[in-house]
Amino acid sequence: MASFNKLKNVLMLAFDWILYGTGAADACQVTVTQPKFQEVDSSTHTVFLTCVFSASGCSSSPPEVLWFRFLINKHEDLCTPGCTNHEKYKVHLLPQNNISLQINDLTVDDNAIYICGIAFSDSSSPHSKQTGDGTVLMKTGAEKQHNSGKLILMIIASSLMFLYSTTVLTLFAVYKKISSGRKIFQAIAQELQKQRYAQHCQQPDDLEDDTVYQNR
Repeated sequence: MASFNKLKNVLMLAFDWILYGTGAADACQVTVTQPKFQEVDSSTHTVFLTCVFSASGCSSSPPEVLWFRFLINKHEDLCTPGCTNHEKYKVHLLPQNNISLQINDLTVDDNAIYICGIAFSDSSSPHSKQTGDGTVLMKTGAEKQHNSGKLILMIIASSLMFLYSTTVLTLFAVYKKISSGRKIFQAIAQELQKQRYAQHCQQPDDLEDDTVYQNR
């Protein structure tokens, strides 16, 4: 914000240099108001930025309308008062002291702070040349859709990873249970086999004892 105010002060000095002149309307006083923010979606190709001014004690001649814009670290003269690119920018003087700047072929590179300036060049009053506080133009929609798409993909990927992890853990648990069951079954089978083998080994001794007893 401090850098913006500094750039605005520099702009006002340049403004005074461009519109320097003498005149009799020393009591001329101008105020300029602009909307602080204007947002358009990605489908918008032409936008109209508006500003409204009021003038008291000024001449009846139409004022000069100037438009500037601030980018990150610099400002550009768009219409001072002639526009630098007549296909890109057009200034419209509307009834009741309304001004609009038409911007064609709008892209995200046009996102900036746009400042409207009004000047009665036939006046030497320091208040006869004023600017608004600026309108922040933001073209959105494409970025939002892109971010929404990325978010959806992230959600889908997270869901798939969750399902994959859950499936792997479930299969691992089932495998552990099956392996544990197999081990238990094998242990039981081995124990039964041992018992049967022991019984089989003991059976001839019992028969021999009975035969010897009977012969006696």
